[in-house]
Amino acid sequence: MHKWILTWILPTLLYTSCFHIMCLVGTLSLACNDMTPEQMATNVNCSSPERHTRSYDYMEGGDIRVRRLFCRTQWYLRIDKRGKVKGTQEMKNNYNIMEIRTVAVGIVAIKGVESEYYLAMNKEGKLYAKKECNDDCNFKELILENHYNTYASAKWTHSGGEMFVALNQKGVPVRGKKTKKEQKTAHFLPMAIT
Repeated sequence: MHKWILTWILPTLLYTSCFHIMCLVGTLSLACNDMTPEQMATNVNCSSPERHTRSYDYMEGGDIRVRRLFCRTQWYLRIDKRGKVKGTQEMKNNYNIMEIRTVAVGIVAIKGVESEYYLAMNKEGKLYAKKECNDDCNFKELILENHYNTYASAKWTHSGGEMFVALNQKGVPVRGKKTKKEQKTAHFLPMAIT
């Protein structure tokens, strides 16, 4: 009698549990798909594992993410075919699609997929693009409490302070020497490509 109960009832209980978990995951993924960038940034419950605050597990082992970097000043970071770094407000622009490659834990290199240029910062804090990746192309990626990311030069500092990738209100890159972590010009939301 006990053997019959275990062979017939236990699988039914397991299938029921799996069905409920799949329904829950499906509901959460649907809820996250119809959001604006601002809603995605403020909604903690629908954050994917790679957007989880304080978690750098996804940054180990050469992880590559393809994203659009949307600045809080309402501009997408763009590297055009000539290697010019600036902002664009066109969401469907191929030059604003970036490949964010993990170099070490918390350190990334950002490459324009269409232009094949790497984002770089020089000693003076000026953003520029390079065809070959070197130390100027390494940035410290930090996930902030407001769910935006900052990207600070891993090589260069100014008077002991970090120099950040930033776009001003007109979409023009701001020199790293004039940036701070708290400024919205330095806050970027990595948006998945849809």
